[in-house]
Amino acid sequence: MTTLSPNGAAGVRKVRRATMNDVARLAGVSIKTVSRVVNDEAGVHPATAERVLAAIDQLGFRRNLSARNLRRGSSTGTVGLVLEDVGNPFYSGVTRAVEEIARLRGRQVITGSSDEDPARERELSLEFCSRRVDGLLIVPAGLQHGYLVPEMRAGTPVVFLDRPAGDVVADTVLVDNIGGTAAAVAHLASFGHRRIAFLGDAPDIFTANERLRGYREGCVRAGIGYHESLVVMGPHDEESVRKALQGLQNAADPATAVVTGNNRITVHAVRALAGSAVRPALVGFDDFELADLLSPPVTVIAHDASALGKAAADLLFARLDGDGSPPRRVVLPVRLVARGSGEVRPS
Repeated sequence: MTTLSPNGAAGVRKVRRATMNDVARLAGVSIKTVSRVVNDEAGVHPATAERVLAAIDQLGFRRNLSARNLRRGSSTGTVGLVLEDVGNPFYSGVTRAVEEIARLRGRQVITGSSDEDPARERELSLEFCSRRVDGLLIVPAGLQHGYLVPEMRAGTPVVFLDRPAGDVVADTVLVDNIGGTAAAVAHLASFGHRRIAFLGDAPDIFTANERLRGYREGCVRAGIGYHESLVVMGPHDEESVRKALQGLQNAADPATAVVTGNNRITVHAVRALAGSAVRPALVGFDDFELADLLSPPVTVIAHDASALGKAAADLLFARLDGDGSPPRRVVLPVRLVARGSGEVRPS
């Protein structure tokens, strides 16, 4: 009969994990014989191997791969991936791509979220290093990464993605943030918009600052000038985006178009504008699920999250394979996907 603990969970009696000694004792063989069977080595009679495998199955024995590999001085079979937020669909795409590359190379991926907290990023990165991961992939939350220098000198390759490191030189994979927002402004200007607003994330975040820079350059190139009053930087939630849009639309000289700095801000903007009689033209940075099914469908600056993850993972495994060339900086292209929300002329 299953019993329930006071918190409602099924009560499970804890037992000690089975060891190789336990397997050897049950199978009536030496520990060396068990080791040979577990590691698929030659020299064990088939009948003996069957007896060992039966004991392993009965006891639920699992070998400690990390300890085994560390004793041999070889790979632990893992790589660490530190992201901003594993719940963000964009980073889910990055994670999946890294996992695919790692799986082909016989590695598992350990993942954690920094929540844009530099202390949490450091904690996760060093925890992964203490577990002897073969390499690290990091979306940096802060600007100080000197804490990784001892690990890098010890031979642990580190690749930064989506944002560069602050104070170490390392492989980096980015997207064309500046070109993306500049293209968004040019696109809106081509439809006659002169008052184009920008809603961005916290300006101390590399991607937010780069996208603001691209927006500024786009305004200058389009001949419409850059106006600080049309820029609202975050961090943003649904309520702050709603208030920002209200302020921009209710101004004496209102914005007729908006560029949003990431997928979450775009989603908040779409919700805030739902049902509005007068809606500004909208171009969002980052594509997102169902963007093409909304009314109107959302025009976006798209870039491939999986390409970002793949490029970073490829760089990491090249280093693990012995590539000793100088650190590389890879910038992936973006593209404007016109769907309707960004192709509206000023009213």
